[in-house]
Amino acid sequence: MTLGKLVVAVVVAVAAAASVSAQAQVAGTQPLSVTVEQSNALLSGWSVKKSILNKAVYNDQNEKIGTVVDLVVAPDGSLSAAIVSAGGFLGVASHDVAVPIAALDIRGGNFYLAGATKAALKATPEFQYSKVQAPPKPKKVTPQ
Repeated sequence: MTLGKLVVAVVVAVAAAASVSAQAQVAGTQPLSVTVEQSNALLSGWSVKKSILNKAVYNDQNEKIGTVVDLVVAPDGSLSAAIVSAGGFLGVASHDVAVPIAALDIRGGNFYLAGATKAALKATPEFQYSKVQAPPKPKKVTPQ
């Protein structure tokens, strides 16, 4: 199973859990959480924080070549890339690169990047967060 398929499944599960029929909210009657059915669907999914972020990435020779430190979501809501940190110690002198989600494989609960080496990742241009468009900041809604 590729990471892309896994994350798509997680996103679909979250979207399904978040889809609540549109009804007028009445003070004190609107649920603040998911239903039991939605909660059960969420439990069958993966937690990005617990299952993906800060997990090692290995090559075909089972050598650790980096760590997943972030995920990039495209404007259409699909997952486009994993940010893999190659090198560095405790975030100092790390070299973050964007790896297409389709390039990562999951085998035995581990992430693999076929044909990669730590040196090859370090030779790849570094991912720059400053070039990623930030979503608009939330605006305070004033009651009418």
